[in-house]
Amino acid sequence: MASVEPADYNGAVPVDGYGPGFFRVAGEVTHGPVLVEADGAHPWGGLDDHATLLALAGRVDVLFLGMGAAIAYPPKALVAALDEVGVAVEPMSTPAAARSYNVTLSEGRRVACALLPI
Repeated sequence: MASVEPADYNGAVPVDGYGPGFFRVAGEVTHGPVLVEADGAHPWGGLDDHATLLALAGRVDVLFLGMGAAIAYPPKALVAALDEVGVAVEPMSTPAAARSYNVTLSEGRRVACALLPI
């Protein structure tokens, strides 16, 4: 019988859970859109808040962008601005973005996720 080892995040902060309108990160519940980095959760103003995401430049290589319950296209201007500062954007549903962030974070990569509530 194989055993499953819990993920090791080397002190980085994964997304613990989510539900209708909220996220749980490091035991703290946040309502509304959230940006999660290795050091914790931060407020995010949603898709119109480019400045918060652009501040990731130099700190992360990939941003998983959770677009809500289903995948949707993010604003082209946002994707272009992030690309210009060296941050690759991977849009997907919020549940997939949270899972992808956690898995990639456990690999020690420089990632973040910006999540819209479901």
